[in-house]
Amino acid sequence: MVREADFVKALDLERILSTDAKELPIEVSNSNRPGMQFADYWDFFAYERPQLLGKVEMTYLSQMDESTRRARLKKYFSYPLPCIIISRGYPCFDEMRVYAAAHNVPIYSTKRETTDFELDMIRFLQNYLAPRETRHGVLVSVYGTGMLITGNSGVGKSEAALELVKRGHQLVADDVVDIRRVGDNRLIGESPELVRHFMEIRGVGIIDIATMYGVGAIINSKTIEMRVHLELWQNGKEYDRLGMKENYCEILGVKIPSLLLPIQPGRNLAVVLEVSARNFRLKQMGYNAANELARRHMERLQKSENNDE
Repeated sequence: MVREADFVKALDLERILSTDAKELPIEVSNSNRPGMQFADYWDFFAYERPQLLGKVEMTYLSQMDESTRRARLKKYFSYPLPCIIISRGYPCFDEMRVYAAAHNVPIYSTKRETTDFELDMIRFLQNYLAPRETRHGVLVSVYGTGMLITGNSGVGKSEAALELVKRGHQLVADDVVDIRRVGDNRLIGESPELVRHFMEIRGVGIIDIATMYGVGAIINSKTIEMRVHLELWQNGKEYDRLGMKENYCEILGVKIPSLLLPIQPGRNLAVVLEVSARNFRLKQMGYNAANELARRHMERLQKSENNDE
């Protein structure tokens, strides 16, 4: 469901026919242009989508005789339409107003061209209807990589993020990260508006990153590309030393690379996080240092075997 007021405000729509509904029954981000339905083809009718009428649809309706137009619109409005948007400022047909009022379907108008408006509406609905969840952690942008830092309370997530900010990177969210899935494999993280740009440092209290370090030190939202989980060093536990195996975690059905970093006194965590971000970018470009080292060892072994022969 989409709040009617949010829909109208975000897309700068004019209300032609209003209803008493506070929410629009829109559950998908795509739109439908009902040219085929006005031509009396109903087998594949995406009536659950916002109905967008542009130059083609309005011109086609205007060329019909009145009885045919009335019959097509009557059948059209027999479906549970969420809303109708008329683009390019075309006037609404009287029959359309009558049937829309009878079925409690709101009609809106925009002066924008149909395709441009449709793209903006799809983007708005994708963000608005995106699956969401909230996670405990810190989100920072390190060399342009959206890094979600997680771990138990007190492990040092905020302190690590503060050191990264001092080194020129950007804070997105501290302690609480709102995550939404945009598309099939993209996650966007941001901070709740109430605590945006604030950070809690134990022993110091609440600090305002934007005021303390400038607006260049913060960013409102960021694509989450990797997760780094911090935990206190556990003696006897085997930690990955080569990086040959790729580990992943799943958030809202999207798999992203995941690292486990053990924390112990004297370890420069900010530098390790920077290296993690750089290494992630190199892997995206097709270079894996662990694989390169393994390749060199194999070449050395093969040369040694050939010399023995």
